[in-house]
Amino acid sequence: MSDSNLTLLGRSENKLPSSPDEAKLETFPNRTPGRNYRITLNCPEFSSICPVTGQPDCAHVEIVYVPDALCVETKSLKFYIASYRNHAAFNEAIVNRILDDLVKALSPKQCTVRGEFGARGGIQLTVEAKFPDWHEHEEAECCGAGCGH
Repeated sequence: MSDSNLTLLGRSENKLPSSPDEAKLETFPNRTPGRNYRITLNCPEFSSICPVTGQPDCAHVEIVYVPDALCVETKSLKFYIASYRNHAAFNEAIVNRILDDLVKALSPKQCTVRGEFGARGGIQLTVEAKFPDWHEHEEAECCGAGCGH
């Protein structure tokens, strides 16, 4: 999608989508496609609904990606993230869906989505999903010094 096809940027009359299914992640051409660089997007006010209790779940979602041909337009990302406010889903499913939707829209070289959800019942949950998927050496690093790697 070229810059001229952006439908949200510069327009204040747009309403927030009511669900992630209605949201659209808009893109623009990467202006430095010959260089690998990381883009970090922090979404500290993410919220969704617990599908069991109906209570709100709050999180800090961080997106880090290495673009290929496309970059995500941040206002469309803001609308996309806000579309989860009334969406009932488990935390693990949300993080994986955000990653899947970004990969589908951007075809990035790499992408990581990390959601640090607020504590429930004394347990804080963090979910991290990566594209391309985890490599064996990364899993070994997570084992600590006693893992034998």
